[in-house]
Amino acid sequence: MTRMRCYIVLSFLVLVLWCQTGFAEIIKIGEINPLSGRFAKQGLEIHQGVQVAVAEANASGGIGGRLLELVSRDDQSRPDVAISRAEELCGWEKVVALTGGYVDALVGPIGAVAKKYRIPYVASASLQKALVELENPYFFRVSHLKGFVEPLCEFLVERLRPRRLAILHAATPGSTELARDLELCLKTRGLNVRLVEKFRPGTPDFIPLISKLAHLDIDVIVSGGFSPDHILFVRQLKESNVAPKAYIGPFGIAYESFIQALGQDADYLYSTCAWDSELTLPGTESASKNFIERFRRMFNRQPNTTNMHGYTSARALIAAMRKVSRSGQSLTGANIRQALTATDLTLPMERLVFNHNGDPRNYRHVVVQIQNGRLVVVHPPQRATGTEIYPAPSWEQRK
Repeated sequence: MTRMRCYIVLSFLVLVLWCQTGFAEIIKIGEINPLSGRFAKQGLEIHQGVQVAVAEANASGGIGGRLLELVSRDDQSRPDVAISRAEELCGWEKVVALTGGYVDALVGPIGAVAKKYRIPYVASASLQKALVELENPYFFRVSHLKGFVEPLCEFLVERLRPRRLAILHAATPGSTELARDLELCLKTRGLNVRLVEKFRPGTPDFIPLISKLAHLDIDVIVSGGFSPDHILFVRQLKESNVAPKAYIGPFGIAYESFIQALGQDADYLYSTCAWDSELTLPGTESASKNFIERFRRMFNRQPNTTNMHGYTSARALIAAMRKVSRSGQSLTGANIRQALTATDLTLPMERLVFNHNGDPRNYRHVVVQIQNGRLVVVHPPQRATGTEIYPAPSWEQRK
């Protein structure tokens, strides 16, 4: 009996010790991304960026000596599932904060749940203005549409100055808002837009639209489509022997995978980019190199700008949590949210400072052109790594 009592006491002590060094030493961060469904590729890329930030934090001692545990969920590219996953993480898993998210149709519902539970949410990829107009003090994001529109508007007005400009956009909220804001910006700066037209994302044939552009003698095309749309559009431009002076796709072109898919036909295309392995915010070269090296070790490939958006959102949360921990406060949603409002981080993608709505003050893309299979920064001048080739040569001259 004595031996049994000793065993029970010892077991109890081991259990207590395990709880103290196990559960108590872990801080849960929730992450929701589309890891399946139509946005799975982008969701996985954001997830990988978040993983790098968490691994980096744990390698340097975590938060006050407590390790971070990333609790990831798949929203299946569906808003209803995103709500369910957010409820699970906030209500059941008791995470202290949320990150991840791709496209506002998924980010918005997650933000609403975060507000309900008073859990701070730093979204990785969100653009629409409406989401920061909902008076949600627990919602923050590292990107916005203005970061695309302003540099592109400047480039068109100051450098290309097209006579006949067309803005095309996919029939999605983000692409539609991009087209509207860009047209307004151009008009206020004295540049008229000849045509604004929408198309269905994933359309199987752009030939009728290309014929219309050719008939109007459009010299510059801005298309708010996505990677598959651009690939098909450019191939059908070539088939139709229609060569605009410039083709600009703000979304989905500034990726190594896109250049590989289109091959030599990708040359002379323009896009915008927040970060690339050869393009980082001045002064962050060492931090960018460290991110790239860790990413390569973890995933055996070169990171892209979507990976960096995931990394940036997670870094914001981790920095806020460390600030709370150093102040001796508990890691509550309210305390982390307050620390986020005072964020001032210089990261490879941006100097991250949030305004009163949770929008990043300094998120801004550069304009790039693909030249000989590589991204060359052509605007703004202070960050340029080359000069734009304009007008683009005809298809016959490229052979």
